[in-house]
Amino acid sequence: MNRAMLIGSIGAGKSTLTNALLGRKVKAVKTQSLVFYDWIVDTPGEYTENPLFYKNIMATSLEVTHVLYLQDATKAKNFFPPGFSTGITKLPIGVVTKADKEDADIVRAVNQLKAVLPKGPIVVSSSVTGQGLREIKDLAACNSMQDMKDVTKKLASNAVFFHETIYK
Repeated sequence: MNRAMLIGSIGAGKSTLTNALLGRKVKAVKTQSLVFYDWIVDTPGEYTENPLFYKNIMATSLEVTHVLYLQDATKAKNFFPPGFSTGITKLPIGVVTKADKEDADIVRAVNQLKAVLPKGPIVVSSSVTGQGLREIKDLAACNSMQDMKDVTKKLASNAVFFHETIYK
């Protein structure tokens, strides 16, 4: 069974997305430590915001098949260093969160994720409306980058696309 780790800044929507993907109707609370739910590993935002915690991300990545890199569409700051996904040898999925918010800047969030993931799918999502949830689940079920590329093409959804170069 595939397992996905969600990483992103504090307040990026990791716990809310976890609950939405699992169909849980509970309010998200601040994640203080690693939390394993079914096929998802929820991480504290501090793991992304503080480079001293990168070792925790690397160690936890040994337990998963996919890493979801979350970028809040309402935040201008990107906490991931350029090319960050290349340092983790798991299948990457970029996820724009909070796409339903009035102040969401989806184009900016997608461009921020393009700098993080030189290659891989990017999903525009909303845990409130359900946008992108099916696409995330379908991608997390894939076992290779080529499978994710094929699934992205088959989905024919404007919520997901496959990004292949850091410069475009």
